[in-house]
Amino acid sequence: MIRKDYYTILGVSSSATDEEIKKSYRKLALKCHPDRNPGNKEAEEKFKEAAEAYEVLRDSEKRQIYDRFGHDGLSGAGFSGFSGFDDIFSHFGDIFEGVFGFNGGRSRSRTAPRAGADLRYDLEISFADAASGISRDIEIERLEQCGACGGMGAEQGTEPVLCPQCRGRGQVTRTTGFFSVSTTCPHCQGAGRVIEHPCSSCSGAGKLSRMKSLHIKVPAGVETGSRLRLRGEGEPGDFGGPRGDLYIFLHVKKHEFFERDGDDIICRIPISMTQAALGATVQVPTLNGDEKLKIPRGTQHGKIFRLKGHGFQHLRGFGKGDQIVQTLVEIPSELSKQEEDLLKQFARLRGEL
Repeated sequence: MIRKDYYTILGVSSSATDEEIKKSYRKLALKCHPDRNPGNKEAEEKFKEAAEAYEVLRDSEKRQIYDRFGHDGLSGAGFSGFSGFDDIFSHFGDIFEGVFGFNGGRSRSRTAPRAGADLRYDLEISFADAASGISRDIEIERLEQCGACGGMGAEQGTEPVLCPQCRGRGQVTRTTGFFSVSTTCPHCQGAGRVIEHPCSSCSGAGKLSRMKSLHIKVPAGVETGSRLRLRGEGEPGDFGGPRGDLYIFLHVKKHEFFERDGDDIICRIPISMTQAALGATVQVPTLNGDEKLKIPRGTQHGKIFRLKGHGFQHLRGFGKGDQIVQTLVEIPSELSKQEEDLLKQFARLRGEL
């Protein structure tokens, strides 16, 4: 089958600008739109052809493939042609908006199930708790279904009634010339029913704000910016939709002695110049208690040592990081007469005096 040239379909040249292509397509689409030509198969086919042509030529990558290799090139790239009315209306809403109404005259009823809103909770934990993990009880404020009306919004003993404006459709249609425009009913907001006697507990909302207690577990290895997702602990949905989720954003307090670098912990310990020169065994604080560290003879200022497995738990995998220990050699600022004499003697022995 010989397929028509896309530029010919839209009535533009192969060098046409994006704006010229869009303008030509809009004119042709409005002329051949199915809502304007009910039952006209020829107009519907022309509309599909124009939509397919515009879908290719509006996309710089597809247009480049088409210009070089034609329809066969597009087929090889996975493009299968006209994508259907729903996709055309959703992709090209800017073409039809204001002419056929929202979404090309095919506005969706608001009675479709809608998921509830997600919630956020900020939790501050200590450096040690981030390393070891912690369980915590928290309280959040969220909407809950009204118990008095069961979420219906109507006073007990009454029920929502059919909307008199849309007769339960959730949409109203108005005709202007050739066009029929369907929009969400402004009286019932698309629900199809209205509440004549609102619930006295929730004032017709069907939901009430309540405090909710939750027990959460923070895994070992988290850091500031980590977040936990509790599915179904957000706001309730509408029209049978599922609850949203609760996101817990974690903030880890700074430690007075330790710092974090990835899953490693960094600390700095002071040692005397004699310990550095002669070597020593010192106690190093860790998150799990003191550990002995052997300082070899001749250790220099800033020397790095590692305590394996004393860092943070790897969140994605097994094992832990290390604790990095940096030595800070301290020089005494004051000396006794005897200490000064001994140092001078030491310097003479080394030929420094």
